[in-house]
Amino acid sequence: MIFCAGRGTRMKALTEHQPKPMIKVAGRPLVDHALDQLDGIPHRVANLHYLPDMLRDHLTSAGLKTVFEQTLLETGGGLKNALPYFKSNAVFTMNTDAVWKGPRAADVLSAAWDADKMDALLLVVAKPRAHAHLGSGDFDLETDGRLRRGTSYIYTGAQILKTAPVSEIEETHFSLNRVWENLFERGRIYGVEYSGHWCDVGHPEGIAIAEDMLEDQ
Repeated sequence: MIFCAGRGTRMKALTEHQPKPMIKVAGRPLVDHALDQLDGIPHRVANLHYLPDMLRDHLTSAGLKTVFEQTLLETGGGLKNALPYFKSNAVFTMNTDAVWKGPRAADVLSAAWDADKMDALLLVVAKPRAHAHLGSGDFDLETDGRLRRGTSYIYTGAQILKTAPVSEIEETHFSLNRVWENLFERGRIYGVEYSGHWCDVGHPEGIAIAEDMLEDQ
């Protein structure tokens, strides 16, 4: 599941005539950087809302299915709305406002995934390897891999998530944070650390920082 429906207001003038996932970093749209992290996964779905035609053309040419949201459903609601397009009981989800340098996110998540004990596995990055991020941090990691709210690690926007905890929420508009809070209570949410570098491109200044990160050897 590729999240492409947001309006991208933090990008200011850059999203007046294009959706945020189409903003170019190092000559390529942000959404293509995200798709690189899911390379090898054959069934991919993206939700659309703001200026959808440009994204629809780009994504369908790359073999993705698209789901249009008449009103914004947030991340959790967007995933719930798209569940009929999936056959598996667990899916990768990926935000499109970051650039990566290092191992493929899907590979790191797949290697650490344990469906017997996990309902969610979030890919997190330590602050020294996170660039252009304006927040104070999102999570801490326990010794057994469980996540708790904290500030040591930043959520990269990539995870594996079982569909049942999403479909059980009755509302149509909700954040994935709502799902995570339920999984915290059940002790079923885990994290795995990303060993490469990651850059937040949710604001205009992140573009140049991401390009510098990609160029660094």
